[in-house]
Amino acid sequence: MADFRTHLSAAVGGGTLLAFVGWQGDLWTPGEALPLAALTAFGGILPDIDADHSHAVRLIFNTMAVLAVVVGVLLLHARLEPGALLMVCGGLYLGVRFVLSPIFKRFSVHRGIWHSLLAAVLCGLATSVAGYQWLGQPAWLAWAQGLALLLGYGIHLLLDELFSVDLTGVRLKRSFGTALKLFDYREPLNSALMLLLVAAMLPWMPPWHALMSLLAQGAIFWR
Repeated sequence: MADFRTHLSAAVGGGTLLAFVGWQGDLWTPGEALPLAALTAFGGILPDIDADHSHAVRLIFNTMAVLAVVVGVLLLHARLEPGALLMVCGGLYLGVRFVLSPIFKRFSVHRGIWHSLLAAVLCGLATSVAGYQWLGQPAWLAWAQGLALLLGYGIHLLLDELFSVDLTGVRLKRSFGTALKLFDYREPLNSALMLLLVAAMLPWMPPWHALMSLLAQGAIFWR
């Protein structure tokens, strides 16, 4: 499989290209392009959230902890006094960083459910829901952010499969097929739960016509 540096470099490159090309095509402004590049880069390491010990795991949960604090501030700053807000946000950071992380390590298996197209779709949709429902992003931008993370996730899975092919020996390694799969065939219950989470988010999604319009604009630009 590809290592952390390869995953991150490829995702950063893909995110930079996405942000620049969309900016040149007037799909988004420079200020909107930067988060899209960052989400693509984050998506490029996100599948390794199921690894026990790696640079990716630490970076993923540190990033998620910071994002939890940011969302907490945005949602609660008008409702809580500064002292209470500081305690809540501190609890969010510690909870994600030191409680959620060990739980993932305990109940996840590397190259399991998080290395699948189903997980990629779940994370992309969750990003769009969070942007639209919690952060008040316009529908088209929330969809763009979800697609950016999906792009980075896909880059990771594709790299893992490419590195599973030994071109010098012209053979397939044992890891071939464990990343770019529809779902985790070994754990159907986990896959079913993830599918239910996808279905549960559908009512909260940004309007679908905004996604169709964004894809249509992108297709016109590429032509």
